[in-house]
Amino acid sequence: MKIPEEEYLLKCTAACAGCSDSLTLRYVLKAAGPDTVLVVPACCTSVIQGAYPYTAFNLPVVNIAFAAAAACASGMSEALRALGRKTHVIVYAGDGGTLDIGIQSLSGAFERGTDFLYICYDNEAYGNTGMQRSGGTPLGARTTTTPMGKRHQKKDIDAIVAAHDPPFMATACPAYPRDLFQKVRNALTFRGPSFIHVLAPCPPGWRFPPEKSVEMGKLAVKTGMWVLYERRHGKLSLSAPSKTALKNPAPLEEYLSPQGRFEGMDGADIEALKRHISENLLKLASEEAKG
Repeated sequence: MKIPEEEYLLKCTAACAGCSDSLTLRYVLKAAGPDTVLVVPACCTSVIQGAYPYTAFNLPVVNIAFAAAAACASGMSEALRALGRKTHVIVYAGDGGTLDIGIQSLSGAFERGTDFLYICYDNEAYGNTGMQRSGGTPLGARTTTTPMGKRHQKKDIDAIVAAHDPPFMATACPAYPRDLFQKVRNALTFRGPSFIHVLAPCPPGWRFPPEKSVEMGKLAVKTGMWVLYERRHGKLSLSAPSKTALKNPAPLEEYLSPQGRFEGMDGADIEALKRHISENLLKLASEEAKG
């Protein structure tokens, strides 16, 4: 599999150093190609594209209100299909605009069978406005609105999307770029709604050095904190790195300790996270085995 050399995310974005959001988007657009339109709600991406009249995006972008990305994409997809065009319509939204504020329009678009790809890049907080807690923030993580650590587990948006029975959904991480690239390619071969949930480690928000973004992504997968898989017409397949994690997971502390957001995390919360990870891995492995 050869990743194209063409670039649709140009140099000199307004992204932070080590930004996994922009790294993710780079591979997403390489997989989608030039006949693509992005729908971007309020999030980090709406900032890193640059200030008018300049932009780092080398294709059409629609900036839309926080709650309306999937609704906008629904109308856009219907209009393009009515014109006989196969243009890829991709929503590219953060966890705040997906798990929280935009969940109603996402659900509506999936219920209607909209022909589009929805990608949630998940940095596990409202990164654009100062790292407030979101539904994607994991248990124990310190944010500006959970200074003593979040008291709830991360919302399982993947189970919510799976309940809509889309033809294709997947998880990914830019620390595994070929896996991400191929999953976007796979998603775009299906008619109807597809969903990809991408973990996007955030250096300033998670409080780790920017040169460690890829390392943090790999550790998330190796510890089982983030599981990579595809689900096609309801049939789940674990990706190779997560099959390894299922058999021999790395210690969770290797993932937590480099991140300032987990500093001083209570031992009981760490044990609760470990149980949650183990239960989730076993659940997904059991689903894969059932076929």
